[in-house]
Amino acid sequence: MKFSSQEEYGLRCLIQIGKHQHLGGMTIPQISDAEGISIPHVAKLTRLLRLGGFIESTRGQDGGYALSRGPEEISVAEVLAVLGGRLFEADFCEKHAGVEDMCNHNVSCSVKSLWQTIQQAVDQVVTKITLKDLMATDEPAPTTIHIPDSIRSAV
Repeated sequence: MKFSSQEEYGLRCLIQIGKHQHLGGMTIPQISDAEGISIPHVAKLTRLLRLGGFIESTRGQDGGYALSRGPEEISVAEVLAVLGGRLFEADFCEKHAGVEDMCNHNVSCSVKSLWQTIQQAVDQVVTKITLKDLMATDEPAPTTIHIPDSIRSAV
């Protein structure tokens, strides 16, 4: 089970853009320098983030990327969905059934229920965490964000 580098770097780019919102936005080279990600990769990520509705671009000498809405309105779940999708998609088993049209264990698959349970736990956490929460964490790594007890107990 992994989150992709695209999801990691995309979130990091959004955090940088959000933290520099007061300056009117950031250019791709500025984001690249701040995060140590190549310019072409930042360009790809900002395109996805713009198409996802998280950022908007302004052209010109003072142009750059800025958040299209407040960081408190952007959930991590939304961003992850645009950048890479879910850890476990509902149709995963059907896509990997081998030569059969349907998995032999489709009715009583304990592995499928495990992945669904993990996905539900991840969903409960990432839907509650916003970009603002991530931007509030300025401590050096390893950093943890505060997860409210109401979310923690649900997981």
